[in-house]
Amino acid sequence: MAAWKGLADRNTGQRTVTEVRNMISVKDGTCVPVGEQDIYDIRFPQSQSDMAQDEAWCEVHLDGDWRRFRFHDYNEIYQIPGLYETLFYRTLRCNSPAKVVGLLSELLAEYRQSTDSIRAFDVGAGNGMVGEALQSVGIRDILGLDIIAEAKDAAIRDRPWVYNNYQVADLTALPERVEESIRKSESNLLMTVAALGFGDIPDPAFLKALDLVETPAWVAFNVKEQFLDNEEADGFAGLINKLTREKIIRIEATRRYRHRISYLGEPLYYVAVVASKLNDVPGEWLSDVPDTTAR
Repeated sequence: MAAWKGLADRNTGQRTVTEVRNMISVKDGTCVPVGEQDIYDIRFPQSQSDMAQDEAWCEVHLDGDWRRFRFHDYNEIYQIPGLYETLFYRTLRCNSPAKVVGLLSELLAEYRQSTDSIRAFDVGAGNGMVGEALQSVGIRDILGLDIIAEAKDAAIRDRPWVYNNYQVADLTALPERVEESIRKSESNLLMTVAALGFGDIPDPAFLKALDLVETPAWVAFNVKEQFLDNEEADGFAGLINKLTREKIIRIEATRRYRHRISYLGEPLYYVAVVASKLNDVPGEWLSDVPDTTAR
């Protein structure tokens, strides 16, 4: 690392939710309670080909027909109540919100900082799963932000009690009124989970989000472990190394863990990171940083 180092469908050749669930021990995964009315029949490609994580897809049985969704088509997935939870949490056993928030909670306890003093800025907030995890450890003041309106709609529909405010905006082209509103929240925790490295939150957006929180502040995020292996100056690891080297942030703790399983039942490992923001982001960095997400 860097310096901070279900039954197979015979006709379609696809695998169902039941088959994928059976590939991994239940005790090794984390699922969320979703009402029976929100459980959907899901099937996955049978192919053993090495499909990129951001290209993976499934088919969901809706209204008597099978409908295809790419895993990263969040705008479509969020429109169907409970589908996000059923796909990623019940089926693919995602546990990143609990892991990242858990590591943050440990650091807060170690530094004897009360959760009452935390004002969180949840970037890539989606339908509120991370915000709910923050609420579970006692963090009540939470501002959410996502680039798609469907995410805000889903959060209000599914978890209306989680966020004090929720903005829909592009951090790389932030309207002045939205930036002013965010700064007025005086957030001292930047939180982003399962959104870095695939274009959901590109490097310039992450840097802008870091600029929007107070100094000092906590920074908690996760990223696929392979994205940290690239130590080139223009990779994501390069950005984090630069932030660390220039003493903009200090890495406090990291933890490797199983983010979820793939549609083939194989584990996908991520690294949770908790850092401290020590100094403001230089203004010239905000205009000069390249978008290296795809590298």
